[in-house]
Amino acid sequence: MIVTTDSSKNELIVSIINNIVIIPQSFLYEGSRIVEIKTIHHLEKQAMKKSHNELARIGFALFFLVGILAYSFATSGGVPNHLFLAIAAVFGGYMAMNIGANDVANNVGPAVGSKALTMSGAIIIAVIFEAGGAFIAGGDVVSTIKNGIIDINGFGGDTESFLWAMMAALLAAALWLNIATMAKAPVSTTHAIVGGVMGAGVAAAGFGIVNWSTMIKIASSWVISPLIGGVIAAAFLMSIKKTIVFREDKISASYIWVPYYVAFMAWAFVTYLVLKGLKTIWSDILTLINNIMFFTIEVTDKPSFAIAGLLGAITAVIVYGVVKRSIKAKLGHLKNDRASVNLLFTIPLIFAAALLSFAHGANDVANAIGPLAAINDAVMSGGIRTTAGIPFWVMGVGAFGIAIGLALYGPRLIKTVGSEITELDQMRAFSVAMAAAVTVIIASQLGLPVSSTHIAIGGVFGVGFLREWLDSSTSIEAEIQHDKNELEEDKKRRDALKHELKDLRKKAIKSTEDYRRITELYEAVDAEKDAIKLVKKEIKKDQKTLYVKRDAIKKIVTAWVITVPASAVLAASVFYMIKGLMS
Repeated sequence: MIVTTDSSKNELIVSIINNIVIIPQSFLYEGSRIVEIKTIHHLEKQAMKKSHNELARIGFALFFLVGILAYSFATSGGVPNHLFLAIAAVFGGYMAMNIGANDVANNVGPAVGSKALTMSGAIIIAVIFEAGGAFIAGGDVVSTIKNGIIDINGFGGDTESFLWAMMAALLAAALWLNIATMAKAPVSTTHAIVGGVMGAGVAAAGFGIVNWSTMIKIASSWVISPLIGGVIAAAFLMSIKKTIVFREDKISASYIWVPYYVAFMAWAFVTYLVLKGLKTIWSDILTLINNIMFFTIEVTDKPSFAIAGLLGAITAVIVYGVVKRSIKAKLGHLKNDRASVNLLFTIPLIFAAALLSFAHGANDVANAIGPLAAINDAVMSGGIRTTAGIPFWVMGVGAFGIAIGLALYGPRLIKTVGSEITELDQMRAFSVAMAAAVTVIIASQLGLPVSSTHIAIGGVFGVGFLREWLDSSTSIEAEIQHDKNELEEDKKRRDALKHELKDLRKKAIKSTEDYRRITELYEAVDAEKDAIKLVKKEIKKDQKTLYVKRDAIKKIVTAWVITVPASAVLAASVFYMIKGLMS
């Protein structure tokens, strides 16, 4: 046992311990400040456990990257620049893991935050469907220059500069995503790789290589995506509230309306999945159908909205019937409360998380393997092309990398999206998922540039602000304003007292009454200072009870705005480093 009578020393010990690890208050005794040795051992054990878990995650990630390096090096040993390709493959794996750690949270975060899924269940579902989407619908060809943001002719046939630029873009985007994940800020992986390609391209061939009109469209998505996502999510939630939650007989209303909502969800997600998730293998699907059916369908490169909508409508009709029967069977077991209504949205929400993960894996795996496929194609062919084939091992790097990154580091961002922006239940999370699908459908038809990450986070903001508008937030905001007014009055009184005190102190000859008044003024000023501190604490406390955390908004929006320029600067720096090493 360590005993000391020096209070300041004990406070220092307590401060150090609190800075190392959060401990229960019962472990620390007030008064004499006695710290038990067994408590120290307990703290050491907890710290060691935490560090071992972190080391295990890092070790597993490194094992995956070393495996990629070994495989790539072994299978391309007879090709010039094979070492370069092997290192690029490691960067691709690193990028894929960061996509899994950051971007996937948008698909399953709301389901976890609403408690429709446990963290473990969400990770299992996301891992399976992300990898499945990447392997099944990731396609066999990818654009070497993401979104056409730079002109490939700007490299003038200089294959080495192109290879260095793609490597720099890949590493810079991965580094930025890693930083954002550590800061618990969900950002767009597409914007990260776009910034990386732009920065590396500028470093390699100057500003003229950049397609600035495309960059303006991408910048506009910072506003368009969260705004549309937020409005649609809030509209869905408001509709659910008006048709079900605000009704006296919630269960009867649910029997009527929930099948319609879930059927519409089925239409939206099937349409979304066909348009975005299956577009890269659409021609293969039609060819397979023609081979096994007695009729022939015209083979097209991409599905049209009409076809996608028709498939969605057929699915919606089937889902409507299934959900209607399911609710009818439960009518006698449901209570007339909000919790029972939420329960009816749980299974649809799980399906939504799975389908969003599949579509994400099919689309965003290209952010990891696009530059890697470009490097592989350039190394193998010795030239630069606008599109490149995707070898199976390259697709494996992207698919498994996303899954591993999600499993190891995904919970950090899943918690942020699911519970640290606003409180979600199943109805709110369902509205966010609907916004994610519907916004992409609308944007794809209108040709608007959108980011799935920004849409999902915008949806979370939308339902949060709707809650503030509908619920007790108005009284909270009024209370905050009242406290602010009171703070201003306290400051005015303090300033008036200080002014009077200053005048009295300036008097050359002071009477006994003056000295008494000076003493009173000092006491009054101190009292006003205490009152000001108290009001500030009340304001801070009230602001925390607002439904949308303002600090989260500031952090996330800041991360969105600087993603492209930050990735670009990092990529340019990495490009010059590679060029210096290779020259």
